[in-house]
Amino acid sequence: MAFSPELFSADAAAVPDPSGAAISADRPADPAVLVVDDEEGMRSFLSRTLAMRGWQVQGAASAEEGAALLNGQAFDLIILDIALPGKSGLEWLKELKASGFAGDVILITAFADMETAIDALRAGASDFVLKPFRVDQIVNSINRCFERSRLARENFVLRRQLEGGSGGREEIVGASDTMSRLRALVRRVAPTPSTVLIQGESGVGKELVARALHQLSPRAGRPFVAVNCAAISADLIESELFGHVKGAFTGAKEARNGLFYYAHGGTLFLDEIGEFPLALQSKLLRVLEERKIRPVGTEHEVPVDVRVVAATNRDLKQEVAQCRFRQDLFYRLEVMTLTVPPLRQRAEDVPELAALFMDRLSVQLGVPPLLISPEVARALSAYPWPGNVRELRNFVERSLLFGEFPLDALGGESGGAEPAGVPPSLLLAEVEKRHILAVLAQCGGSKARAADLLGVSRKTLDRKCAEWGV
Repeated sequence: MAFSPELFSADAAAVPDPSGAAISADRPADPAVLVVDDEEGMRSFLSRTLAMRGWQVQGAASAEEGAALLNGQAFDLIILDIALPGKSGLEWLKELKASGFAGDVILITAFADMETAIDALRAGASDFVLKPFRVDQIVNSINRCFERSRLARENFVLRRQLEGGSGGREEIVGASDTMSRLRALVRRVAPTPSTVLIQGESGVGKELVARALHQLSPRAGRPFVAVNCAAISADLIESELFGHVKGAFTGAKEARNGLFYYAHGGTLFLDEIGEFPLALQSKLLRVLEERKIRPVGTEHEVPVDVRVVAATNRDLKQEVAQCRFRQDLFYRLEVMTLTVPPLRQRAEDVPELAALFMDRLSVQLGVPPLLISPEVARALSAYPWPGNVRELRNFVERSLLFGEFPLDALGGESGGAEPAGVPPSLLLAEVEKRHILAVLAQCGGSKARAADLLGVSRKTLDRKCAEWGV
């Protein structure tokens, strides 16, 4: 069927974008669309129509031409005609999905029945549009695809943040000279696209610095994806980062996108990079140099736009000297190095951090905050905190649960620490009692509201209160 512009109901320039803007915030940054159709008129029409809306468009007359373009550039979406010379659009769609192509595919055709449409959707098509179509039909279809992709990526990133307890915006806290200098360096480095290596002992807050780099960068509205390299086995880390196709290895029952894909346009934080398997370091270096990933089980390379921030508590120079870390990868990561000092080197920051944790954790636990007196502040500042900020946070949480600061555990004056010889069950019972009574006080004595907040039945709460004489 020859292309005929009069089949379309409106001129491309006269039809407004359904989103109400030239480029919606729901779409990928600089969205790229590949149009594969053997009719030059259709390719030209779609290229002109979509380019007017700020999308980058390239055209191909066959599946083979489309594959060649796809090897050199990342496309967010493909508009694919079913009837093509040589390999059909449906055949190429199946190959694309089998190879791990993560973008959306909209199939278009002038000749179709219900069986063809079902086959297309089963093969992985995101939508199915019949020719002739109106401009707003194809634009709406594309917008729906972009919206689904955006939600899928955001949901994935949000789940990881919630699982890691790292949701929300946080700040680098501390008035010491070392932390002031660190904040100044973060502000200076954040707007650049450079790779950053964050060094520091375990528990000092390296991920917090990485998040600050992301939040202060032009990528702030895009995903921040964190991965602990030490927590993933050497056999799985390649698939976790780059993705894999169906059947790539035992257990790969379906294709899966990697973390580089989910971080596209944003920041990928590689924590504990010193634990990254030596055998795979050359592949990571290649990705950093060429900005392309290759899913496990395929030769197809996918361009990605990701800023990489890495962190380690190891001395990577020493690791290089002992042949446990590639020198070229080290130099590629060390474009800019930020060092987070341990808590013992900035004792003046401890009371401020403790107060911050007190405010946040008291709300989370549903208990009243404790007063950090000058005596408590001095004791906290004098302790060396070998576990750094993480240990301080845990200490504050433990203090809230017991309702007093166990300072003797830090080698200071007693603040009501756990009595020697008391069975753990009694201590837990006391923690439970204090927590329930605190929630009751917050609810103004309403047992119905308190039971709802505590997630227990009213009958259970009545029994507890009766035991305590409340």
